[in-house]
Amino acid sequence: MKALMKLQRGEGFVELKEVEAPRPDADEVLIAVRRAGVCGTDIHILHDEFPKARPPFVLGHEFSGVVEEVGREVRGWKVGDRVVSETSAHFCGRCRFCQRGDTQICPEREAYGYVRNGAFAKYIVVKAKLLHRIPDSVSDSEAALSEPLAVCVHSAYHRTKVEPGDVALVTGPGAVGLIMFQVVKAAGAKVILCGMDSDRERLRLGAELGADRCVNVEREDLASIVMETTEGYGVDKSYECAGAKGAVIDCLRLTRRGGTIVQVGLFGRPIEIPYEEIALKELSIIGCFAQNHDSWDPALRLLADRKVKTGPLVSAEYPLDRWKEAFERSERREGLKYLLYPIG
Repeated sequence: MKALMKLQRGEGFVELKEVEAPRPDADEVLIAVRRAGVCGTDIHILHDEFPKARPPFVLGHEFSGVVEEVGREVRGWKVGDRVVSETSAHFCGRCRFCQRGDTQICPEREAYGYVRNGAFAKYIVVKAKLLHRIPDSVSDSEAALSEPLAVCVHSAYHRTKVEPGDVALVTGPGAVGLIMFQVVKAAGAKVILCGMDSDRERLRLGAELGADRCVNVEREDLASIVMETTEGYGVDKSYECAGAKGAVIDCLRLTRRGGTIVQVGLFGRPIEIPYEEIALKELSIIGCFAQNHDSWDPALRLLADRKVKTGPLVSAEYPLDRWKEAFERSERREGLKYLLYPIG
């Protein structure tokens, strides 16, 4: 089968290779990939900016598929089931993090798509315990974005808890930001979504999807809008999804005293920020990385209930042999989300 691989550390070294199709072990299932999403992490891996990557491996960790074969010890799953999968291919199960369910930060964690072989291929093998069933009303393309949706659920419902009546700021109207604001709004918050001049179309989509206010920070005064909306206090919670220094600074200055900032975006490099604001305003800073088992069922319910829509975020779908086009358009920030589907 054809698979898109990161062959070694360093800039580039991503190639479409002919590899042997995997076979499931006793506790695993073989999944025929239907759609797989290009993520910012994949771009970081291409440029050797993601230190957790351990090549060689097949890229791709956001996907939907159909069960093709089940291992002899697998129960509850059968050929033909439509599924998505958690990304933690391995975790120890013994450390204090695993014991409380936070497998995403287990020191031994190995993930599909940047340590173990991922979904940019015709088939992927995953542990049966990681599977979740795709609701009948959800398409393969919509389901392929359930992993970033689960990340947003983990951020907004587990790492923090959105309260009805909260005012939240979401920075960066990329795929994660557009999913995040929908998750936050579904919990009863009012949401201000902000981006730059280059994000005009993304902000327009955010307005169509229900953001209470979409702000172009290069043409409008974000601070004035936030303060007017919050009676001068600042937002209760900020979700930084841009992975940009300026967005972090906006969160620090516009989150109310005693409020919370959730860092979701990744930068790929060190940044310099006015860190003292955390102390002066008694801010809580929460990091969020990936997702865990408890994130997935709520995420899929949001999809099934149409409280979160991922379909409008898909800009195009490409066969795997056109991966460069999908990567390049993602990196140029054209459109939003690109999906790959297998060949050969």
